[in-house]
Amino acid sequence: MQTESVAVQRDPIAPILAAIAQADSRPYQGKVLEVRGLSVRAWLPGARLGEYGFIEPLLGQQQPVPVEVVGFEDDHAWLSPMAAISGVSAGSPVYRTGSAFSIGVGKGLLGSIIDAFGRHLDARKPQNTADFVLRPVNVAAPSAIHRQRIRKPLALGVRAIDGLLTVGQGQRISIQGEAGAGKSSLLASILAGTQADVIVLALIGERGREVREWAEEAMTPEIRSRTVMVVSTSDRPAMERVKAAATATCVAEYFRDAGQHVLLLVDSVTRYARAWREIGLAAGEPPTRRGFPPSMFAALPGLLERAGPGVRGSITGIYTLLTEGDGEADPVTEEVTSIVDGHIVLDAQLARRNRFPAIDILRSRSRLMDKIVSVRHLQAAVAVRESMARYREVELLMRLGEYKVGAEPKTDRAIEQHEAIERFLCQDINDVSRYAETEHLLWRLLD
Repeated sequence: MQTESVAVQRDPIAPILAAIAQADSRPYQGKVLEVRGLSVRAWLPGARLGEYGFIEPLLGQQQPVPVEVVGFEDDHAWLSPMAAISGVSAGSPVYRTGSAFSIGVGKGLLGSIIDAFGRHLDARKPQNTADFVLRPVNVAAPSAIHRQRIRKPLALGVRAIDGLLTVGQGQRISIQGEAGAGKSSLLASILAGTQADVIVLALIGERGREVREWAEEAMTPEIRSRTVMVVSTSDRPAMERVKAAATATCVAEYFRDAGQHVLLLVDSVTRYARAWREIGLAAGEPPTRRGFPPSMFAALPGLLERAGPGVRGSITGIYTLLTEGDGEADPVTEEVTSIVDGHIVLDAQLARRNRFPAIDILRSRSRLMDKIVSVRHLQAAVAVRESMARYREVELLMRLGEYKVGAEPKTDRAIEQHEAIERFLCQDINDVSRYAETEHLLWRLLD
């Protein structure tokens, strides 16, 4: 005991140095003040909006909780967690990173299933990570001046779309429909028939069981080899679901910048918007239509405008929307429709008649079709749509026995063509129609 006392007297700062050596080397930058629902209020000096950080739970067995700064109140910051916050309590340390949320992307991601953080959810690991680069998930859209013009069609393998609603390389289009109208089935058909170089499939807020179904049933080995799946199921925190859509877009941007033509499928934007609503309301934003905060209407164009053509490659974006009824009163559907370059409307009544894909051609539109198809193709598509419109006008009269054949020659012609047009539009999920074949069948409808 006397020897220890002498040692301390000789080196009085030794205990202090030992304590410093055992201490956490990370700077203590803030602490949790309050947990309110889905948000965390923290004292975090110097924090910036959109900055990425993490909370260290006081319970030692818990993993750090990633968070993003989503707002400020007085001198306190509101944080949105990207993982479960069990173990977090008042006083838990909060650390800043000084940067926005970023992930590693590269060609090695092809064939993988990842989450919003870029972590692999499947057993497959990237074989080559030498080309991986760190990219921020939230970036501005490319300059409108430097984008290429959309001049070429992108074959999707679905006759109703390729023939009558042709989509161009770099176009953005929405698929709208009620639950059970066949949105997932149509996406699976597009996945099987597209000629895009790379496919990025984002499953936002989907059921957990559907992830393996997509990976194992909807994709052949060839399709899987050029696909990256980004998954955030319905049980994940709202911020993670929001980030998954941005992560998928970030991955698509990497391949576009490499000069490739990418097909980005996001299912669904409705669940993305609902997750944003959870975040906004928890942060104290005022609710507007259907309870959506103003920030959601600012976030949608920020996400959707990132797709499209770039300097070399392109991102063709297809975004699904879950509607109620005709969807005309849905603010998310209205906002997305006003931003994208076309919309495909699915009719639940057609689905109940077992007509798949259940696309309502007359309510759907591709705003770029007349700029990317041949004159003959466009004329045939216009003629078919006119025939369908005439048939719809007299369909009820025919059922009531009130229509007399011979009264209107053009209407009689539309009635004669109806069954052939329906056969053209009806297509099995595993039946891929090549673009040239679709054009040929479309022209034959008018013979």
